[in-house]
Amino acid sequence: MRISSKLMMVAAAGALMATSACTTDPVTGQKRISKAALGGIGGALGGYLLGDLVGGRHDRTEKIIGAGIGGLAGAGVGAYMDKQERDLRAKTAGTDVQVIRQGDDLLLNMPSGITFGYDSANVQPQFRPTLDQVADVLSQYNQTYIDVYGHTDSTGSDTYNQGLSERRAASVASYLESRGVQAARIGTRGFGESQPIASNDTEDGRAANRRVEIKIVPITQNDLQ
Repeated sequence: MRISSKLMMVAAAGALMATSACTTDPVTGQKRISKAALGGIGGALGGYLLGDLVGGRHDRTEKIIGAGIGGLAGAGVGAYMDKQERDLRAKTAGTDVQVIRQGDDLLLNMPSGITFGYDSANVQPQFRPTLDQVADVLSQYNQTYIDVYGHTDSTGSDTYNQGLSERRAASVASYLESRGVQAARIGTRGFGESQPIASNDTEDGRAANRRVEIKIVPITQNDLQ
């Protein structure tokens, strides 16, 4: 099933809302989407950016408690994520990895052109040093949930693309675990071709849609109660 033109228009509207509602962080100088605007964008995009954690928050929290990981409190959440954002930007500087701030959440966008070969779910050797740097930051800031999302373009069947996206997400998750990131913090999900960020009618657009994303969400004390 291909994404309808209506959904693409809604996504474009959401992107326009995000652009018009950006604020500049006085510390990092980076553009961020205001929390008020995120609510409207989430409604437009069906909650993709604001959706719950893979597997549900309750299930993930039980694993976090079992691993002995504590939660963040109050104003400490924002400061913690500010520091993690700065470290991730420093570690990925000069690469094609994008670090996006959404409220207190972070999203790393990694094009498959630097992560995977064509039709492959094996992390490319030349990308491993960058992923090592990302894993180093994620292991240092362990009071976060981590979701790994796999995406494809619209070439090929829905079923095949869904499976490929799942394998790519699992591959990145496994690599992060091998570099010291606790498995209890990680969830994976494949979206297949259902979440394009560009048109699948052009090669550049299809390349942009073939990507892996890592969503980083703070673990709060309220989550663990």
